[in-house]
Amino acid sequence: MLNADLNEQMQQIYGEMEEDYRRVATQLQFSCDGCSDNCCDSWFQHHTFIEWAYLWRGFRQLPEEKQAEILERSHRYCAECEKALGSDKRPQAMCPLNDHGRCVLYAYRLMVCRTHGVPATMQRPDGQRLNFPGCFRCQELVKEYYGSDKGEVPQAERTLLLRRLAMLENDLLDGKRRLYPRLQLTIAQMLVEGPPMLPKHHCERGGDRIKGKGAQEDVGRRLPGKL
Repeated sequence: MLNADLNEQMQQIYGEMEEDYRRVATQLQFSCDGCSDNCCDSWFQHHTFIEWAYLWRGFRQLPEEKQAEILERSHRYCAECEKALGSDKRPQAMCPLNDHGRCVLYAYRLMVCRTHGVPATMQRPDGQRLNFPGCFRCQELVKEYYGSDKGEVPQAERTLLLRRLAMLENDLLDGKRRLYPRLQLTIAQMLVEGPPMLPKHHCERGGDRIKGKGAQEDVGRRLPGKL
């Protein structure tokens, strides 16, 4: 799991993501309350070991009965998604952490869950700038308030926060983040697979385990399938 320092830094980054989201949502008078849609049934894949470890930090604090219930839902979720993907369809299933419309690990939810909704922008390492319009409800508000004047629309700036998250990931992987294949797992898969067990990177295959300086335990098992 994460050591105390990385855990604290994750809390800081997530807190700043929430503040930036809140700033834009307030300017747009945007809220999820009463929305006819539910973003928790959208199919998202996540890409960092450190967020996976942070999610499990929260999961382990739940009562054992609740953990078992969520894991059962996670297995069903994975089966539904595999069936949809096998039919060349984009999966749509309710996140196993959604309990009666609320996330049971809200304080530990991942970056995509925290940033989806409001307009946002980020700059990739190659210099290309990406713009995200927000969810359908937010796009309707933007159209109503701003019309075609997209230059005035408030946006959350993700670049610096994503860079900091990448730096924490690099610390967890002992400064060798660039050597690891990209992680592509849903939240349900992260729960089904258990806490992250870091595989050998491309240049160190063949051994049993490695430990990044941000890790304390749960390190060594090769992740199945996706790497």
